Amino acid sequence: MSKYIMAVYSNAVAGRDHEYNQWYNEIHMGEVLQVPGFVAAQRFAVAGDPVRGEASVHKYLAIYELETEDPDACLTALNEAVAGGGMNVSDAISLDDVAAQVYGPITERLMEK
Repeated sequence: MSKYIMAVYSNAVAGRDHEYNQWYNEIHMGEVLQVPGFVAAQRFAVAGDPVRGEASVHKYLAIYELETEDPDACLTALNEAVAGGGMNVSDAISLDDVAAQVYGPITERLMEK
């Protein structure tokens, strides 16, 4: 089974970070993990920009791990769940600037020795 990650970059609507994070952590990630192929998830908040030294465009990052031979089928199932009302979408997420990408590995995973 091939492994992929999906990186989702997002922001909360101004002043609604607490509500956004509660929805994302307690509802949304669990719903995404019900989609076939999605096997793990973790969220992060920006802690700094070591390259430019300025604030990132996106405050939050979610990393989803996929195990599948067909990542497009996983994404289709995810989009169908959202469009079909099978997922709760909070109005605390800023939909104007959400970005997502799916990545496949090009090297083996390196670990500190």
